[in-house]
Amino acid sequence: MSEMATVPRRRWRPALTVSMAVALAVALVVAAFAMAAYNERLGQQERLRQAEVQLRILAGSMAAPLAFDDRSAAREYVGAQSSNPDVEAVGAYDMQGALAAGYTRAGAPPPPRNVLGPPRMDGARLVLTAPVTEDGTVLGSVYLRTVLESPTRRVMRYAGFALLIVMAALLIAVLGAASAREAEAYRELKAEIREREKAEDALRQSQKMEAMGQLTGGVAHDFNNLLMVASSGLDLLERTSDPARRERLRDGIRQAIDRGASLTQQLLAFSRRSPLKPEVVDIGQRLSGMLAILDRSLREDVTVRMQLPPDLWRVEVDASQMEVAVLNIAINARDAMPDGGTITIEARNEPSGRPDGVGDMVRLAIRDTGVGVAPDMVSRLFEPFFTTKAVGKGTGLGLSQVYGFARASGGEVGVDSVLGEGTTIWLRIPRTTKALVAPPPLAGRPSALGRDRQRVLLVEDDDSVAHLVEEMLRELGYEVKRVGDGASALDTLRSDPSFQLVFSDMVMPGDIGGLDLARDISRLRPDLPVVLTTGYSAAAAAASKEGRRVLVKPYRIEALAAELDAVLAGPSSRA
Repeated sequence: MSEMATVPRRRWRPALTVSMAVALAVALVVAAFAMAAYNERLGQQERLRQAEVQLRILAGSMAAPLAFDDRSAAREYVGAQSSNPDVEAVGAYDMQGALAAGYTRAGAPPPPRNVLGPPRMDGARLVLTAPVTEDGTVLGSVYLRTVLESPTRRVMRYAGFALLIVMAALLIAVLGAASAREAEAYRELKAEIREREKAEDALRQSQKMEAMGQLTGGVAHDFNNLLMVASSGLDLLERTSDPARRERLRDGIRQAIDRGASLTQQLLAFSRRSPLKPEVVDIGQRLSGMLAILDRSLREDVTVRMQLPPDLWRVEVDASQMEVAVLNIAINARDAMPDGGTITIEARNEPSGRPDGVGDMVRLAIRDTGVGVAPDMVSRLFEPFFTTKAVGKGTGLGLSQVYGFARASGGEVGVDSVLGEGTTIWLRIPRTTKALVAPPPLAGRPSALGRDRQRVLLVEDDDSVAHLVEEMLRELGYEVKRVGDGASALDTLRSDPSFQLVFSDMVMPGDIGGLDLARDISRLRPDLPVVLTTGYSAAAAAASKEGRRVLVKPYRIEALAAELDAVLAGPSSRA
């Protein structure tokens, strides 16, 4: 939670706030007036250019009338300028500067005498003068006074600008108001999302507590039954001398212990902490080899069909756990078909489409023709101790083992079910490109005489466990010395180098645990093999990742003998 709190979150902000809308509207007005001023200047320059062109044309046409002092022709040329509504006054002047012909539309008439000069502004009017020449001889001059833009046209133009600005400002105001409403709606949505997340958290916590209650109750119920069998068996074992009865009682106690170990392994598999032993598996070959055990586990009215293409990709899984998962699914399918039916086991490759093959999966599906599962129960099928069967018909741990196996193998599991048609439970397991490894040849077991000459250093902090393991090792013919922690074990090995093997628990008091001890021994005595043992799955998984040999508790004397014989058989099998 603390790590999440330090991560900066990107906060959503509205696209347009009210203040942003006002600022944008002001900027738009300023830009519009600036553009209007610029256009005004450009318009004046263009009208000045047009007036100068008109004046030059007038001066060119007046050369002949002024040269021949034809006042009538001069008046006609001057009067022709009346066709331009912007022209207010026009005048033609002789060589002495006297007015020869004039025209006035509005305002003052042309001046009586013309004075040549550059263009000038007379209020809102433009005044231009130009000489009339012919072959370099000045014959007279012309005068032109024109309006740059009529008041009506200017009012219309600015009114159009103002209308556009007002409409744009209104549009921006509407957008700003809409954005403000959107921001408010977003805040309300965030508040609703927070409330919903709180409710979902509360629901998840409730479901978690419900599952924990089921788990605790189921474990207590099953282990109380197992303890009852073991306790009663021991009591009766002390009260009888009949060898046959004592043998039956011992078998019952052994079965109770084995069931307890199996229950623990299934719980660890559900929590994904079971120490798996992954190996490269030909899934088609492995499933085909399960036909015999499936036939023995299912009824005669249940038919098993397998559809396994020959080109199935290899996977890296714990083969025994995979077989247990398939068997658990098949048994559930059998129980879902009280009148018999067909179980179809099929597999296929599911390529990811990437050229490097990352994401390629193998899909394994087990389909039955049973009664199906109600939709409201599908999501709970993998919960521990959840079962749809009658009391005493199932523990509710079979499918939880399937879930734990799939997750621990890096894959996933799911259920598709239709009431009255059947159920399909599928697993998707990552593909591996590793090659299959041929099984090693079985090593011969050392003789009892050889064991008598071999010393084992036992490292175990629990006195009761240590006493029983010592007895088992001596029963197997080993000479045993026991210490209670890792530091004492290292001191013993430094003072006495005659041990041939170290058998150590993993979880011990002190700074040196079993895995740390194995590492220290590898540095101190690289030739000395170490076998670790634990009932704590996380420790077993950590040791397995380093390639250490681990014997998982509880174990039988036969398993202990096989593990130690395998380690002592040769250097290739040492940790």
